[in-house]
Amino acid sequence: FLSTLQARWQYAGEALGLGFAQGKSMLWNKPMLDANGGIRALAAEIAEDAAATKLVNGLGLRVNLVAAPFEQPLGRRTFDEIWSRQARWARLRRVTFPLFFAPEILTGAVVPLVLALIAAASAGISLWPTAIAVLAAFYLPECALAWSKGWYLSPRMVAAIMARDLILPAMWARGWLGGAVDWRGNAMTIGTKAAELEETPSGA
Repeated sequence: FLSTLQARWQYAGEALGLGFAQGKSMLWNKPMLDANGGIRALAAEIAEDAAATKLVNGLGLRVNLVAAPFEQPLGRRTFDEIWSRQARWARLRRVTFPLFFAPEILTGAVVPLVLALIAAASAGISLWPTAIAVLAAFYLPECALAWSKGWYLSPRMVAAIMARDLILPAMWARGWLGGAVDWRGNAMTIGTKAAELEETPSGA
């Protein structure tokens, strides 16, 4: 979810002037921040990186990313832990940047593959070559990016990328739904109107 998916979209966005702040590692021009509400201004959104991005953009400035992403070893995670983390992030993106979140459904291979197969079937084109072409168009550049940047790449990684894309549509749909998400063992409800966290009893 992070390196070859979100990192490439983050850097592509920055290249187009659409950089987004990253919560736990932000460097600020302190006089500028102090002149515009100080650190309390970051409480304007449920996620401080979203608040930072909107604050900087609102001043007519640009968020800049570091030259290359940092490695973030996560260790082994269960499927439930992966789902919980990504569902929380999806919900936060949906609440804070809904117009950018909406097209995320197209970042994985599943929806484009289905649309390509429907188009191929309508045009009388063989489905297998169509499927292979679409999957190659998605995964070969992603693997090439990982290889060129020295990021982790192995057959297991390729399998994980495909599994990730199978999960993405459900994750995207989860982002549009209300209900609680897990945050460090606490069931939290992320609202859409005031963008607030409301703690609810956890079943964990």
